Amino acid sequence: MDEQPFTDDEYAFLRHVRFGELPPAVRPDERVALTETDPGRDRPEESEDPIRWNVQG
Repeated sequence: MDEQPFTDDEYAFLRHVRFGELPPAVRPDERVALTETDPGRDRPEESEDPIRWNVQG
């Protein structure tokens, strides 16, 4: 028995049931600039002696 896929309206209803109402959009005059306070974690910190940490096993 072939089941019909959901329509866009049915998917919208299921999203509403699962997640509820979206919060109101933030107006441009209520937005603030982002200020990063933590250092980036994508690179390790520089060591004092790179040769000392060059370990090959």
